[in-house]
Amino acid sequence: MAWEVPRDFIGYGANPPDPCWPGGAHVAVNFVLNYEEGSEPSVQDGEGFSETNLSEAHGRNQIPRGRDLAAESLFEFGSRVGAWRVLRIFEQRGLPMTIFACALALERNPEMAEAVRESGHDVCSHGWRWVKHFELDEAEEREHIARAVQSLKRTLGRRPDGWYCRYGPSVNTRRLVVEHGGFLYDSDYYGDELPFWTTVEGQPHLVVPYTQTVNDSKYFAGVANSDQWFAFCRDHFDLLWEEGAADRPTMMSIGLHPRITGQPARALGLIRLLDHMQAKGKVWFARRAEIARHWIATHPYPGKGLNE
Repeated sequence: MAWEVPRDFIGYGANPPDPCWPGGAHVAVNFVLNYEEGSEPSVQDGEGFSETNLSEAHGRNQIPRGRDLAAESLFEFGSRVGAWRVLRIFEQRGLPMTIFACALALERNPEMAEAVRESGHDVCSHGWRWVKHFELDEAEEREHIARAVQSLKRTLGRRPDGWYCRYGPSVNTRRLVVEHGGFLYDSDYYGDELPFWTTVEGQPHLVVPYTQTVNDSKYFAGVANSDQWFAFCRDHFDLLWEEGAADRPTMMSIGLHPRITGQPARALGLIRLLDHMQAKGKVWFARRAEIARHWIATHPYPGKGLNE
């Protein structure tokens, strides 16, 4: 029988496992920098339009044919300026993060690829390009996964630890990721706050859930300024921290984009959030690969039968 994507409305239920985070942390916090600039749809790469999504041109009608030079420059800000600002903020505090890297974007900025390589941040493949995997047929998607891995190995000198689609995954994505092999986890799931195991065609596979909730995309969905974004993320964190202090430690993922949070006014919201979290204590600031490896060691695969 062909593998099908299962739905699970129960998960861990009323009794989630204790993740046993290092140092007795109440919450594991993972910051993600989505490095996409240079991989987005463009006239140069064959799409026939310039991408405006998640930029200052967000919501503006895309030019049906031809280039939108303003939109292009908004993306270029992310790779030319914004990403460097975010990297500096984390370096100044000695904090780790995960790079969700579109492979072509790093190919087109060798200096950034070198900075990522030397930073100590882990890398999760964000695909070969910024494309909708659910629109690819199986052969095309298989090729995109392989191409992304090979590209990142060339530019970074190592393969990515995890996988996360730029848009939602296709019904084939997880199976193809497992088929390709070598990934610690994928993050193409939003339905939990702790990692969990699944079985894909008889193979154990770890899912480290992501979130769209505390993400800087909120700046284009009603959040007007960094004070509002900081307050929203702070409240999310504070409740998780209090729950963890009681008896229910969990995980928090925060998604950033160079062309969004890399803008000075928004970068201040990130700085406030980091300062708040560091002052709170009992927080494990972790790379995504570290969370995956910790889960594998602390909560090993329980055996076949999961989601089959």
